[in-house]
Amino acid sequence: MSMNELWNEMISRAKSEERTFLMEHECKELLVREGITTTGTAVAQSAVEAVEISNKIGYPIVLKVLSPEVIHKSDLGGVKVNLQNAAEVKRAFAEIIKAFPNKKLAGVAVQKMAPPGLEAIIGVSRDSTFGPVLMFGLGGVFVEVLKDVSFRILPVIEADIEEMVKEIRGYNLLRGYRGTAVDLFALKELLFKVSALIMKYPEIMELDLNPVFLYPEGNITIDARIILEKPETEKPGGSLSKDKNSLQSLFYPGSIAVLGASDKPGKLGWNVFHNLLYHGFEGKLYPVNVKAKTIQGMPAFSKIDKIEDPIDTAIILVPAAQTLQAFEECCRKGIKMIIIESAGFAETGESGKNIEKELKRVAESYNCRFVGPNCSGIINTHHKMVQSIGVIGDLCKGNIGLIVQAGVYAAGIIWGMRHIMDLAIMATIGNKADINESDILEYLGEDDNVKVVCMYLEDVKNGRRFIDVARKVTANKPVIILKSGRTEAGKKAVSSHTASLAGNDLIYGAAFKQAGIIRARDNDHMFGLARAFSKQPLPLGDGTLVISYSGSLGVAAVDALSINNMRPAELDDETRQYLREILPPYVGCNNPVDYTFDMNAAQVMKTIEIGLSCEDISSFIIILQAEFLDTYFKEFKKLGIQKKPILISVPCREFAMNGVIALEQAGFPVYSTPEEAVEVLSVMYRYGSRAYLPTQ
Repeated sequence: MSMNELWNEMISRAKSEERTFLMEHECKELLVREGITTTGTAVAQSAVEAVEISNKIGYPIVLKVLSPEVIHKSDLGGVKVNLQNAAEVKRAFAEIIKAFPNKKLAGVAVQKMAPPGLEAIIGVSRDSTFGPVLMFGLGGVFVEVLKDVSFRILPVIEADIEEMVKEIRGYNLLRGYRGTAVDLFALKELLFKVSALIMKYPEIMELDLNPVFLYPEGNITIDARIILEKPETEKPGGSLSKDKNSLQSLFYPGSIAVLGASDKPGKLGWNVFHNLLYHGFEGKLYPVNVKAKTIQGMPAFSKIDKIEDPIDTAIILVPAAQTLQAFEECCRKGIKMIIIESAGFAETGESGKNIEKELKRVAESYNCRFVGPNCSGIINTHHKMVQSIGVIGDLCKGNIGLIVQAGVYAAGIIWGMRHIMDLAIMATIGNKADINESDILEYLGEDDNVKVVCMYLEDVKNGRRFIDVARKVTANKPVIILKSGRTEAGKKAVSSHTASLAGNDLIYGAAFKQAGIIRARDNDHMFGLARAFSKQPLPLGDGTLVISYSGSLGVAAVDALSINNMRPAELDDETRQYLREILPPYVGCNNPVDYTFDMNAAQVMKTIEIGLSCEDISSFIIILQAEFLDTYFKEFKKLGIQKKPILISVPCREFAMNGVIALEQAGFPVYSTPEEAVEVLSVMYRYGSRAYLPTQ
């Protein structure tokens, strides 16, 4: 019988018995066919038959109940272990039969008890966002109490398996910390075989191999469970397969119509149209308003079809109840990119969800794409285009791409962060009923104006496609993600906010690692990383020179280097000689370089100049006094961006913001503590050394 024939027979038998799982002997037969070693199972219908099988395979023996009505055998007295002779087998058989008087029994499984090994657990479940997810961990207390497990989204590549095995806290036990190492090659092969089995049979909803005994040579699956479910017609990880329109006209349109543009300050329609005018959008603008003749000094149109010229992009700002009609009129006009900034859709309930479904249907019928609803439009500083619902002042051209799910969040962040961080493109995606984070990420990955991508996400649609897209982008530019909804309370807040259903945070963490994504803890962390990646080069080594006005802060920086797997650079004789010529006599020629309170801008510049020539110095952490910050700006501006990254720490920076802003605008990211600066530097180093990146 072929493997597929065996599988179909098992599925049919399970259906006929109205069970949603395979019994243990079926599971093990399937696993053995896939090349996975198990303890095997023979089925006995009587105590006599159980003894005959036991005598044949050898003692000690394990007996287990087999029933289409029993899943959790151990909890109900359905498992008897370490049976040493025929008498014990007979007695155990009778006890199992007696324990299940009202259950339909298929018999009792008889298997040889395996020699003890290092206990592990391997499992698969199906996540609503990412599809099948592989889990690995050590068994017993490690999984039950310490939750020491790792996850990867299926299918996996060799690097994924390697990382998930090394990721668990008990990895040293696998390597032989308390004795002989286990067969890591065989373990990785087992994980690959489980991955292949799941990808082959989408009917498998859950799989548990628990326990698996790991040995110095090979491994053996002791118990197995498979839960069945009708496979989905469209798997969660599937690609959208949408190449009907490039997103070029979304980010670089030649003309924009604004439906709901207003002449009344304070209205969102006024804000959006004002932003387009204020920032000097160089394409054609068409305000659409049923009543007004002019909008902010420009001739207005009562309906979109009154505009004779072709239009690249439309922005819709009318009430939710009128949005569908306005949207269809735009589609009929031949507009291929539409941005719906109106709110009141899926985030408000069932009626809003129904409108979104209709928007989707209309878009597909006209071969259109749309962003939103419930978003805040697109900003592209290289195209002088600002569509935000919040009034935004002057912006400089930058190299940061920002994808955010929440429109108001984006408007608020940009209002302040524009002083120390320059955007290339910001895209708000709202409810992402059509264009989603993967589409935008894919586009930004190919835009030469974008050097680093930041994302604020509440959930992900099309999880598998997201991983595939992110893998490609992170190979060329860093992607930093802040994912909200990490706690149960956060999940509830997210689902009621932007029509999102937050997935399991451990699964998201695994997906991000798998794709080479840098995960941020909070907003400060994300934008702190973004500022460094966007302004400074990547360090080519882990050696860092610390320059400080305070010995204690210099020591704190060195401690942080060690904690983050970096190190203070070794100063060669030539570097020490040059430093002696400029250091005060009471300062030791060491790393960190501690100038005490005598430190001034000229000394710092000369020290950096010397450090740039030292081979072991790959980066700099400069700790400056907040009260003298204004004296450093001109010298740092004159220094400019070098081949080695320079990060600055200014304790109490919030009280010296004029100096901080000046340094940031000169290209030098400033952090509140040495520890924060070092952590950012270490992430840059790991990314540059490909430690963050997946094997393609």
